[in-house]
Amino acid sequence: MFRFFKRMKTVVSSELNAMLDKAEDPVKMLDQFMREMGDEIREVESAVAKQIANEKMLKRKADDASAMVEKRQNQAEKAIEAGEEDLARRALQDKKEYEGQESSLHASWEQAKNDTEVLKSKLDEMKKEYQQMQIKKDSLKARAESAKTRTRLNRTMSSIGGDESKQGFERMEEKVMRFEAEAETSEDLKQASRTLDDEFKKLDNDVDDELAALKKAMGKE
Repeated sequence: MFRFFKRMKTVVSSELNAMLDKAEDPVKMLDQFMREMGDEIREVESAVAKQIANEKMLKRKADDASAMVEKRQNQAEKAIEAGEEDLARRALQDKKEYEGQESSLHASWEQAKNDTEVLKSKLDEMKKEYQQMQIKKDSLKARAESAKTRTRLNRTMSSIGGDESKQGFERMEEKVMRFEAEAETSEDLKQASRTLDDEFKKLDNDVDDELAALKKAMGKE
């Protein structure tokens, strides 16, 4: 399991460019890697818990065997004092069997204790690496999101003022100029359509206005 965890760390550290080349979403892939690392840690935590339980069980059995050795020794001494040599012999024989059990159980407990320490050490190392990779993942995710944002921004900016937009503006400008030309033409046509009578009427209106102004000035209204 620990070797697999190391491999996962290598993937996250060295294969980001490969993911990008394959058009994989690095953010989703990093999250997937972290989930797999978390699963590995939980497996090791479970193994450590079982190992600790096994160690405690062996220690308890070894202590029980040691207690029986001491008990049979005391019983053998009491039997001798009571003149019960046969009973003392049986107690010493049973004591010898418990001594064998104690020795075997103690050796097993020592091995289990060493195995527990190794697993604990590996678990601590895995957790530290996981924390480091979590920080690196957050950094890589931020960089990936920043790169995506810059790409979207650059694409948007490059589209502004592009050929299509410029052509659209030019078409609208030409259309406005055409409207202006049509308005000027209609004014010219209006002027050209005025009759000779209209011109004299305007002239008469101008003389009447001038005469009224003169009379007013001379107080002859």
